Amino acid sequence: MELKGSTDVDVRDADAVLERFEHARPDRVIHTAYRQDDRSVTCDGALNVATAAARIHARLVHVSTDVVFSGRLHRPYRENDRLDPISEYGQAKADAERALAERAPGAAIVRTSLLLPGPHVQAALEPSYAFYDDEFRCPAHVSDVAAALIEIAHLPVVGPLHVAGADAVSRYELACLIAGATEGIPRTTGAAAAGRPADVRLDCTVARRMLRTRVRGARELFR
Repeated sequence: MELKGSTDVDVRDADAVLERFEHARPDRVIHTAYRQDDRSVTCDGALNVATAAARIHARLVHVSTDVVFSGRLHRPYRENDRLDPISEYGQAKADAERALAERAPGAAIVRTSLLLPGPHVQAALEPSYAFYDDEFRCPAHVSDVAAALIEIAHLPVVGPLHVAGADAVSRYELACLIAGATEGIPRTTGAAAAGRPADVRLDCTVARRMLRTRVRGARELFR
């Protein structure tokens, strides 16, 4: 985490986070820190930030993920659908959401999907990778999501809000779009059998009605 005019802070250190917040006294905080392999960053760090933000009465926008859902609903997930993660990372994010609702009840919790560019782009250009044709996400460009987060920070949004790309695409289709190919990309199936959340499309109807920011879909980004 970085606060304006400050040095980096380890979000796992509750005392250090609180000290920096009390020193900088931000009006608004957008919390994005996570590590898929470290629950202490993803969950405990989020709670430390929420506690510090609540202490100084700062507006908090917390970024969460589509994998707080299992993918077994077989329709796009809405904000009030039950959290049922099947991965350790998804569980850490879901636990952070639940605790945040108590620690900082006025916070916005923004669930998003795959952010582009990123490792997905490099993977699509690597011929040794095979991509699931039955794992569906709503990828978005990081700049669009960042603009939406800033807008949300100035709105009276409380609780979960889905902000993701306009297109629901499979991992395989996304790889094809990135590579500009219609064939030759290795594909595989059985995402759910492999323990992956296979269909975590997000219903972003509420955000699209509320926000001026337009979050583009993958097909528009790579056309």
